[in-house]
Amino acid sequence: MTAAKDQNKTPASGAGRDATDYPEVHPGRHHDGQRSMKTLVFLHGGNVGNWSWDPQVLAFGDCNILTLHLPAFGARFEETWDGLESAADDVAALIADEVSEGGVHLVGISLGGVIALHVAARHPELVDSVLITGTPVTGVGQAARAFQRMQLKLIGSEWFWRFQAGAYGMVDDERELFTEHGVKLKAENMRAIMDEMDPGGLPQKLGSYRGPVLALAGAKEPKVVQKSFDALRARLPQVITRVVPGMHHQWNIENPILFNSVLRKWISDAGLHQILVDPQAAKPAPGAKATPVEQAAEAPANQDLEAGEPTLPAQEAGQKKPGRFAGKIDPRKLDPKKFDLKKKAPKQGGKPDSPADTGK
Repeated sequence: MTAAKDQNKTPASGAGRDATDYPEVHPGRHHDGQRSMKTLVFLHGGNVGNWSWDPQVLAFGDCNILTLHLPAFGARFEETWDGLESAADDVAALIADEVSEGGVHLVGISLGGVIALHVAARHPELVDSVLITGTPVTGVGQAARAFQRMQLKLIGSEWFWRFQAGAYGMVDDERELFTEHGVKLKAENMRAIMDEMDPGGLPQKLGSYRGPVLALAGAKEPKVVQKSFDALRARLPQVITRVVPGMHHQWNIENPILFNSVLRKWISDAGLHQILVDPQAAKPAPGAKATPVEQAAEAPANQDLEAGEPTLPAQEAGQKKPGRFAGKIDPRKLDPKKFDLKKKAPKQGGKPDSPADTGK
């Protein structure tokens, strides 16, 4: 257990957040006539910490909330990753410690979604419902694996995390927290997570959980997330799969109002928000034009450090589209001497050097 949990703090609106010491336990506030409160357990993704759930903590004050530091992240960034099953047992232990009655509603994004499925499979008696989003459970291809491991060389660079933050649509405080947290992650832990996730993250005995499950994918996420829907339906007949139009991977931050509305509807009566699109119903007939949701899902996107997370093109990250030739230039092959823009000092008693002499 972390010091943050023991402090039992709840952040107030506008309060400062810490990338590695955000509280784990947020007691709800009873309202008149309220007999009992639901408990929400939020499990973060593999590039962020539990601070990323702050928009949900602030919106669900009528619920007890747990925002766990997963092993190797947040306050536990110095710990060694011991596997998905170990992480799931950690989650179950905290639930058992903090929840005195009833089950919990698990909410997981990406890596957190995979862990949520492991919790439901290994400890079904603790879980009332599951909502996962951006969760690829059928593995990734060789090209994506190679690209992810190449990115591990950049894990300690602030500029890398700032760029990723822009791709996720983060601004201001979120961008700073994302960067602060990212540079502390250990490459060996990220590599271990990739090695475990790459073949696919579906747990054994998943069918032992019989409660409701909602699996979501942002329409602008890589298509590997939606491809996981078939595998989920095969192992969990009760699962409902839906696409969220217009959303990228970290949409609980990108559009917290929408995310909170979808979640509120789900935990109230296992209901579905009207904006959600059934990917099976949306599939066009052979030869028909693809729907906007499918077009967005098929849009090319690079892969981020965690399997299936997008690194969006520069124009989607709010940057200007590169010029006609800019995208073809490899900065590693440039000769810096040819791009020295500093003017040479004028010669004694003479005129400044000509443009040819200055390299311009």
